[in-house]
Amino acid sequence: MSDAAFGAGSAPSAPPAAEPRLALEDVRRDAHAVIEAIETVIDGKRAQIELALTVLLAEGHLLLEDVPGVGKTMLARALARATGGSVHRIQFTPDLLPADITGVSVFNQGLRDFEFKPGPIFANLVIGDEINRASPKTQSALLESMEERQVTVDGHSHPLPDPFVVIATQNPIEMQGTFALPEAQRDRFMARISMGYPDAAAEIAMLRQRATGSPLDALDAVVDLPRLRAMIASVRQVYVSPAIESYAVAIAAASRVDPELRLGASPRATLQLVRAAKARAALDGRDFVVPDDLDDLAVAVIAHRLLAARGATGADGEDPSAEIVRRIVARTAVPLGVAERA
Repeated sequence: MSDAAFGAGSAPSAPPAAEPRLALEDVRRDAHAVIEAIETVIDGKRAQIELALTVLLAEGHLLLEDVPGVGKTMLARALARATGGSVHRIQFTPDLLPADITGVSVFNQGLRDFEFKPGPIFANLVIGDEINRASPKTQSALLESMEERQVTVDGHSHPLPDPFVVIATQNPIEMQGTFALPEAQRDRFMARISMGYPDAAAEIAMLRQRATGSPLDALDAVVDLPRLRAMIASVRQVYVSPAIESYAVAIAAASRVDPELRLGASPRATLQLVRAAKARAALDGRDFVVPDDLDDLAVAVIAHRLLAARGATGADGEDPSAEIVRRIVARTAVPLGVAERA
């Protein structure tokens, strides 16, 4: 947003107020309270819940991909309810139009002018359910909002709420009635999570919990919106050493020359890997990033952005890109001089 020009004799504007932040111990405590609250709804998926919260605190967007019925939408709804803020859900269907997401300008007879009516994209947390059932044209309506956090309609830009996070669910592309997400949109998702089937104990617990109702109905917000903003501001201050920055760049660069890949990691992938690592460090109560943070997040943050070479296959039907990322991480040397904040 451009600064307003001052006329002669105008007083200078006051400096912006410092963004409220929390001690990292408070961030860690609140984050784990959110995780525990979500675990009352989602059984046996601690790792997936932690990764979803990591993306939220890193100001990224999350893609939940798996077969129907494994709890993708439930995880998105539970995270939304536990963290406060406004929530809108968009059910993606083949006949959904871009204006159904962004909003439209309508003529106001009283004002004798056009008035913008915001669409469901205007919320702190937007749940895009079965995003790949809509056409690529409709999916592309999210591109500007996910990257620039604004919507442009009829030549006018409208800022989105702060924070703004998209959590989208999608079914595997092999399933009937699905469209592949464009590469540009996949690259805007910070991480992709596969839910997987629950183990027997978790599935039995689910049957008992849902015998008389949904546990989501009893889930209350653990943190409110100002508290969530303060947590995000604290995550931004986590220290990343030059050696860690070099390590992240080396991982991305290795993917760009790998012979098993047609498309490597973008610079946006490098940036989001570091941001996610900062959130991961904060969840552990650290004010600095270590190589293990990048190693543990690399597959979730990078693999969905890659295009494997034709004929590449993963072990046991796994996405070959995930296997390639693991190999790249294993072969990339951890830089010397990784240290805590001085």
